[in-house]
Amino acid sequence: MTTKRLLLSAGLALAIGAGIAGWNTAATAQAPQGQTLRYAFQGNLNTLDPYSLNETTTLALQGNAYEGLTRRDKDLSIIPGLAERWETLDNGLTWRFHLRRGIKFHGGEDFTAEDVVFSATRVRAATSDLRSRIDADVEVVAVDSHTVDFKLKRPNPILHYEWDTWYIMSKKWAEANSAVQPTAASATTPGFATLNANGTGPFRITQHQVGVRTVYQRNPAWWGKVEHNLAEIIFTPITSAPTRVAALLSGEVDVIDPVPLQDVARINASANARVMEGPELRTIFLQLDQRRDELVGSSVKGKNPFKDVRVRRAFYHAIDIEAIRRQVMRGAATPTALLISPLMYPEGGQVQRLPFDLAAANRLLDEAGYPRQGGPTGTRFEVTFDCPNDRYVNDGAICQAVTAMLARVGVKINPLFVPRAQYFAKVLATGGFNTSFYLLGWTPGSFDSWNVLHNLVRCRDDQATGGRGAFNLGGYCNQQVDALTDQILVEPDVAKRNQLIAQAYRIITDEASHIPLHQQALAWGVSKKVELVQRADNQFLFHWVVKQP
Repeated sequence: MTTKRLLLSAGLALAIGAGIAGWNTAATAQAPQGQTLRYAFQGNLNTLDPYSLNETTTLALQGNAYEGLTRRDKDLSIIPGLAERWETLDNGLTWRFHLRRGIKFHGGEDFTAEDVVFSATRVRAATSDLRSRIDADVEVVAVDSHTVDFKLKRPNPILHYEWDTWYIMSKKWAEANSAVQPTAASATTPGFATLNANGTGPFRITQHQVGVRTVYQRNPAWWGKVEHNLAEIIFTPITSAPTRVAALLSGEVDVIDPVPLQDVARINASANARVMEGPELRTIFLQLDQRRDELVGSSVKGKNPFKDVRVRRAFYHAIDIEAIRRQVMRGAATPTALLISPLMYPEGGQVQRLPFDLAAANRLLDEAGYPRQGGPTGTRFEVTFDCPNDRYVNDGAICQAVTAMLARVGVKINPLFVPRAQYFAKVLATGGFNTSFYLLGWTPGSFDSWNVLHNLVRCRDDQATGGRGAFNLGGYCNQQVDALTDQILVEPDVAKRNQLIAQAYRIITDEASHIPLHQQALAWGVSKKVELVQRADNQFLFHWVVKQP
């Protein structure tokens, strides 16, 4: 492999390694086949279409059946997947991937270069939520049946760093079942690929009932090294936290995610379960709509207060991040100034959060022309706040805390709490981004700041061609930051690259493009009969699970 790998930081490697504690290689090699694993999550698996929703849990559950050209190992390092090796040619402008031979999709179709070319086109379709995986101007060419070239207009040394979750689909299967185009997350009518899957991975999905259960069965023809002893996995959504915990403690399920923070000690004290905890790479943040001329769901008419940097900075100053850490997250969170975990950008200490300062927040709102109405305790204006209530750790409680904090500076927040399926359908609505104020979590698929800047920060491209700013739902736009983002992608000198990243982060912090909150901690409830790998990206992959009878 001639492509130079960008190495994970030592801190990240140590953190990830801690999450793998308890893995028993000897048990893996000797374990009998045929165990059933029962897994419960707080939300539903709403789509099997691997290009519908760029969301960690959805991609992880799909990734037990589908595979990418690359994979990530237990320590999150990039390793070969459906491509056995790759190389760069033409001074980095051509990436050549050599595909594994003899692989079949679950439906029996041969895996070839034709499927890769098809998948590259499908993932960049207007209805795809993963368009940023491959730039629109990249030409994808089948050299022969098992060799594919990706021809670039400019060098991209981390081209393949997000491809472990760009899953390859069967061209023949998609065409035969009218699934050539992805079904958008906001679609009201499911497509064939929404309810059916046909990958090459270690498990086949044999049953899928949204909101009820999804059943996986072992793929005996899988090409990879078998390190599990599972015959079947039954995934069940359990939205009620007490019910989820009770199911684990009774042995009704083997793994739950997440564990409510208040129940960690009780589970650890039980006879048959434990809590696996570790750092997570995801950052939880807020963003305000800075693009519309008039906000959605606001009492302010004829203008948009969030276009004024003073209002955005006032919101930032009003957030008591330490109170959220102590009271809402029970200490299981790390406040952050950045949209990326310090495990992936150790130089992040160069940028500091705007401090919690109610006096500054009130002053800025007054200066921006939004005085309190009816006296010193009056309301300045109202706005709707979109919040998921079953996606992130204590997400609903975080939104309630933010609502109360902003009320102290005279802004009436009307929180709209909905399950994650409805939430993503609204805020990611094609051409709409129907939100004025929202909470979101982000794990950069490449584990690199370029991913954050490209997806969350750069000026949004609504032409649905390149995925630029695809998740910049608030529409922040700064041409200097865009230019820095382009430089960061191609800069080979690590020290210079880090300074460019720091410069971009300083600009967006000063302009309050987003309001970063914290990195949450992982907390999975696991039966003492089960050994598994807990990666810091929060992807639960079944092919590393060993369950004792």
